Amino acid sequence: MVAASSAFEATRRLGSYERQRVLRGVGAGLAERQEEFARTLALEAGKPMKAARAEVSRAIFTFTIAAEESARICGEWLPLDLQPSAAGRWAIVRRFPIGPIAAITPFNFPLNLVAHKWAPAIASGNPVIHKPAPQTPLCSLMLAELVAQAGWPAGGLNVLPLAVEDAEPLITDDRVKMLSFTGSAAVGWELKKKAGKKRVTLELGGNAGVIIHRDADLEKAAERCVAGSFSYAGQTCISVQRILVERAVLERFLDAFLSRVKKLNLGDPLDEATDVGPMISEAAAARALEWVEEAVTEGARLLCGGNRKGALVEPTVLTGTRPRQRVNCEEVFAPVVTVEPYDEFADALRQVNDSPYGLQAGVFTRDAKLLFQAYEDLEVGGVIVGDVPTFRIDHMPYGGVKDSGLGREGLRYAIEEMTERKLLVVDMS
Repeated sequence: MVAASSAFEATRRLGSYERQRVLRGVGAGLAERQEEFARTLALEAGKPMKAARAEVSRAIFTFTIAAEESARICGEWLPLDLQPSAAGRWAIVRRFPIGPIAAITPFNFPLNLVAHKWAPAIASGNPVIHKPAPQTPLCSLMLAELVAQAGWPAGGLNVLPLAVEDAEPLITDDRVKMLSFTGSAAVGWELKKKAGKKRVTLELGGNAGVIIHRDADLEKAAERCVAGSFSYAGQTCISVQRILVERAVLERFLDAFLSRVKKLNLGDPLDEATDVGPMISEAAAARALEWVEEAVTEGARLLCGGNRKGALVEPTVLTGTRPRQRVNCEEVFAPVVTVEPYDEFADALRQVNDSPYGLQAGVFTRDAKLLFQAYEDLEVGGVIVGDVPTFRIDHMPYGGVKDSGLGREGLRYAIEEMTERKLLVVDMS
């Protein structure tokens, strides 16, 4: 806390060109060591090499866009003479950094989700105190080396691989001005209760739904749903968990979907051919299969998968499930997806909304009226048309409603969260 508070006196006064130079330096360092970072991701997080390389590329992009946004933290000029008493007066509004930011990140994207905390903080002149996930601290420590080498002031970034029970001061200490947390809903909302007066942004979980209408390109929908359901073994908060298909095309979709699922390669994340690697632990894998077995016992039908070997869980597809079963109403965070029919589009919208979560949803339809109906009625932070809810590009506003979170990430939007508007009123009379 002392180091971050002291560093704020330096970071808050850095010019745009200095913050931009640091961010570009980090991006260049990542590009030079791309394969090293990807291999570390595979080793510590069990992420297949193809996905690990994609994550490193995304992190480079995140720092690159942050560098651009560091020069676009603009204000506004306001005329105030809208009444005679304010004649001759005008104002400017600028954004200022708020101070030390506590960042807590999960295991599933141990590089790019870290970048989403650090890059906007650096862009806006704020120090960071970061607690990485205990399962995946290495990428954060390697990235911190790059930040230091790029010239960020000493004390402006502090990586603390703490146990959960030792992280309490990050939440409660008044010297920390903001908490940026990505993780489970249960933990996130508890942290918010303890955070006191500091700002809080929460990027939490989901059980993302996809709607596939009869006019959709079913082959494309099947291909994208496979990627959205089983990438990184489903351990993504916007992983596809619930697929709703209009009854008239359900069988055609299932044929296309299941044929692709069965071709996925399950195995060693260091093997270039692997599509689905292990889950983060055997306990997580066992919990996921327990939920699957519970649904089958209660009448659901297993279309494929349903087995595990250690932390490796086969891509699993269920149908005949009920809304209140845990594979539907909670976040499974595993390579498990349910597929169910609907008859009316409005019913599909209601089923997606029948959830404590609301992060993103996907809609496959060519009907503009239906897609705007979905945009109006779905209770989510983002509606993805013609693709799965797993789609994210790192400069878009990203976050959810209901139990899925509070505030938005995405570089410009995170910078807004990390800065304070300050007004200057000038009397020229």
